Amino acid sequence: MTRLVQMEVVPGAPRDNTRRILDALGRARADGVGLVVFPELAVPGCLLGDLWDQPAFLRECEACGEEVRAASRDLVVVFGNVAIDWTRRNEDGRVRKYNALFFAEDGRWLAPEGTGLRAVVKTLSSSKRAFDDARHFFGTRRLAVERGVPAAALIAPVATRRAGRLGGLMGEDLWVDDSAISPSSILEAKGAERLIVAGALPFTRGAPQMRFRACRALAQSVRLPVLYVNATGVQESGKTVYAFDGGSGFYDAQGRVTEGLEVFAEGELTQAVPAGCAAFAQAEAIVSSDGIATIAQALMQGAGKLMRRLKIRRVVVGISGGIDSAVTAALYGRLMAPEDLLLVSMPGPFTSPTTHALALQVTQNLGCRFTEIPIGEAVELTRRQFAEATLSGGPDGGGSLALDAAAMENVQARDRGCRVLSAVSAAFGGVIACNANKSEITVGYGTLYGDIIGWLALLGDLWKSDVYALGHHLNRLYGRDVIPQGCFDVVPSAELSAAQAVERGQGDPLNYPYHDCLFRSWVERSERATPEENLEWYLAGELERQIGYDGSVRELFPDAAAFVADLERWWNLHQGLAAAKRMQAPPVMAVSRRAYGGDLREAQLGPRYTERYRAMRGRVVGG
Repeated sequence: MTRLVQMEVVPGAPRDNTRRILDALGRARADGVGLVVFPELAVPGCLLGDLWDQPAFLRECEACGEEVRAASRDLVVVFGNVAIDWTRRNEDGRVRKYNALFFAEDGRWLAPEGTGLRAVVKTLSSSKRAFDDARHFFGTRRLAVERGVPAAALIAPVATRRAGRLGGLMGEDLWVDDSAISPSSILEAKGAERLIVAGALPFTRGAPQMRFRACRALAQSVRLPVLYVNATGVQESGKTVYAFDGGSGFYDAQGRVTEGLEVFAEGELTQAVPAGCAAFAQAEAIVSSDGIATIAQALMQGAGKLMRRLKIRRVVVGISGGIDSAVTAALYGRLMAPEDLLLVSMPGPFTSPTTHALALQVTQNLGCRFTEIPIGEAVELTRRQFAEATLSGGPDGGGSLALDAAAMENVQARDRGCRVLSAVSAAFGGVIACNANKSEITVGYGTLYGDIIGWLALLGDLWKSDVYALGHHLNRLYGRDVIPQGCFDVVPSAELSAAQAVERGQGDPLNYPYHDCLFRSWVERSERATPEENLEWYLAGELERQIGYDGSVRELFPDAAAFVADLERWWNLHQGLAAAKRMQAPPVMAVSRRAYGGDLREAQLGPRYTERYRAMRGRVVGG
C-alpha cells in the first residue's frame, strides 16, 4: 500500500515539520503501509525569503533529514528537503544547495541510479509567482553543464525493495510544455514503474484545475501511475500571502484519479498502486473547485493560520456600512471569538444615515464588540489649524497652508486610520484589518496611512465584483444575512465629500463591472495588456471579448475620445502614484492568477505610452 501525506508545512520550522513527518511514519508502519510520500520541501518549507543564506538553518534541515532516514525502518519514505554540498558553491558564492527529493528505506538513503547524486534534484526550477528557485538552488540543468554531461544523465529512477522503481518529480517538473527537457519522459524511458510528483504549490484561481489536467496528461503520456502530493498551510513572500490547498491524489495510467483529500486540510490518502498500465479500482475523475466558496476557504484558512503563527488574537475593523468593511468583518467573524473582534464606526462630516445604520447592523448581526468614535471635531480642528498656519522664509516671504477640498478628503481618511484605528488597536491589543480591494489598489483609490493601513489586506486580491460574490457566500455560510442587503445595494462610496452622497446615488468614480475587467487585463494576463492593446481591441470591436466584460463598452462611452480619456485617466494612476501606494500597502492574501506584492514585481517608472498607441490615438482622437 502507498500513502500520500498531505501535511501542513510550516515555513522556517524544520523541527515542527519533522515531528509531523515522524508521527505520520509511525501511523504508516502500524497500518502496514510500504511507501509513504510527503510534499516538496516538507522539512524546511518553500517561501522563506533569504533564510536559505543561514548555514545554521541548513544544518538544522540536514539533521532533520537524518532523523527521517533513521525512521524509515520497514518503510520506503520519500520527502522533500534542501540538499547541501558543503564543498561547492552556488554561482552567488554561497554554499551549494539543491531543492531535492530524498528516498530512504530501512534506515538507508537510496539514490537515483547511475547519477552520482544522493537525492533527486529538481530539474525545472520555478521562477513563477513568488517562487525564485534559481536564486537559492542549483538545478539539474546547471549541474549538468558543470559536469559536462547531458541533463538526462542526472535524471533516473530510484530502485526500492518494497515499491519498485520510482521516478521522482517536483513542482514545475510537472509542466513541460514550455521546457526543452521532459524529466518524466526520461524517467519512463529509464524504466520507472511509478512517478511521484511532490509539490509545494499554493492555491490561486485556476490552479487546482491546471494541476489536475497536468497530472492526468502526465499519466496518460507516460502510461504510468502518478502519485501527486501537495502541502497545506500558509506561506508568504513578505508582501504576498499564499494558502496551500493540497489537492493530493493517485492517478492511474489512464489519467483517472481516485477520491481526493479535503482541500486546505491535512490528511492521508492510502491506495494500492499497481505498477505500469493497470487501472485503479473505482477510479473517477474529480477536481476541486476554485469558485467563490474555495476562495473563501483560502482566505479564512490563510488568515487564520497566519494569525496563529504570529500569535495575533484580536482584530480591529473600521466598519463603514459599505460592502468591503462588512465582508472583511464577516470573514474575521469566522476566525475568532466575538469578544476578540472589534468593529469601529468613525462617522464623519459626510457619513450618511444609511451607511451609519448599516455599520451598526453588521455589528449586531456578528455579535462582536463595537465602539463609535466620530472624527468631525478632529477634522475641523485640523482644517482650522492649517488655515491659520503661515509660512515664513522663501522668496515670497510667506504663504498659506490652508487645505483645499481634496486635501480635506485625505485628512478624514488619515484621521480614521492613523489616529482612531491606530489608537484603538493599541488600547484593544489587536491588529488593524485593511479593507482595500484589488480594484482600489490597482489605481490607488485609497489614502496612504488612512484606509491603506493594517496588518493584512484580506480582500487585496479580490476585484470589487468578487467582494460582492464573497459577501453573498458568507451569508450562506453563516446561514443568515450577517451582511445586510443594504450593504450590497448602497452605492460604493468613500463618503468624504458632498459629491459622494450615497443617498443621492453618488459614489466612487469607477464603473466596477467594466473597470474590474479592464484592470484585470493590465494585471492578471500572462502577457499583460497596456493601453496599446486596449485601444486596438476597442477599435476592432473586440474589447469586451478580450477583457471578459459582459456589457457594451460603447454604451459606457459616447465616442472614442471619451473611451481614451477614461483609459488614460486610470492608466496614469495605475502606473503613477498607485505604484508607490502598493509598495507601502499591507500584504495581500493571494487568490488570483497574479497578486500584488512578490507575485507582481514593480518599479516606480511612471506612466508611459508606446509610439504605436500614440499613433492609434492620434487617428481616432487627434492631438
